[in-house]
Amino acid sequence: MRRATLVRQLDAFLAMVRARFLIMSRYPVEFVASFVMIFMATIMFTIATLMFLPGGLANRGRGESGVIAYGFLLFMFLSDALWTIGTSVRQEQTQGTLESLYLTPASKFASLVARIAIVLTWTGLLSAMAIWVLQWLIGYLPFHNPARGIYILLFSLSGTFGIGFAFAAFALLVKESAQMAANVLQFVFLIVCGMFFPFSALPAPVLWVSRAIPLSYAVDAFRSTLMGYPPGFPELAPIEVELVIVTLFGVFMPVLGHWLYRQAERRVRISGSLAQF
Repeated sequence: MRRATLVRQLDAFLAMVRARFLIMSRYPVEFVASFVMIFMATIMFTIATLMFLPGGLANRGRGESGVIAYGFLLFMFLSDALWTIGTSVRQEQTQGTLESLYLTPASKFASLVARIAIVLTWTGLLSAMAIWVLQWLIGYLPFHNPARGIYILLFSLSGTFGIGFAFAAFALLVKESAQMAANVLQFVFLIVCGMFFPFSALPAPVLWVSRAIPLSYAVDAFRSTLMGYPPGFPELAPIEVELVIVTLFGVFMPVLGHWLYRQAERRVRISGSLAQF
């Protein structure tokens, strides 16, 4: 009986993943525009960020330019977690499909997690393209300690998906304001978490805020590790401390995010606002 239940849940999850990819394939213009946007954004942010590095544009072709590349990689996943996981719940609410889902015995958790497949696949493809463009612009990207770098990336992504779950809860409650909040949040994280520049470029008050956000340590640890720990890196804490923070972030943030989503879900169902938009 338990095996049959697991098989049904897995089938439901795979069906939801297929549905997400099917919906995405029905918007070919957006598909092409994503590649163009990544190309333009990569060039714009790279040129702007090089000015924050010691030596400015002279860093082109030096290992320190990994600050830009690897921070940008995590920023792309964070941005898509907010939009693909968070605001897509709101989109389904306006389309009327979210209410229909709650009238079926399908797993609501599977519906939420199925959105991760889109982020991992689509954002992974765009990230590979962005790294290629950065390699072309900068000329050299360091790639040291790959095993530890992959470990940090996996737990960083897990924590980032937890942020997406939490934002999905927020989207259920605030409704139309979710899109504006997503725009604001991604740029707040971009600056406060130092995703395109060293943390040393931040004013002292902002740096204190950065130290209070686990994602900052994920950014710092990930790029410092792949850069081979050059002098001054990592910037926020010793790498041993940052590894602990990143691991805890990756383990507990998805749990917290899902718990917040369940609370928001329960609230809108009781209030009758699940189908309101």
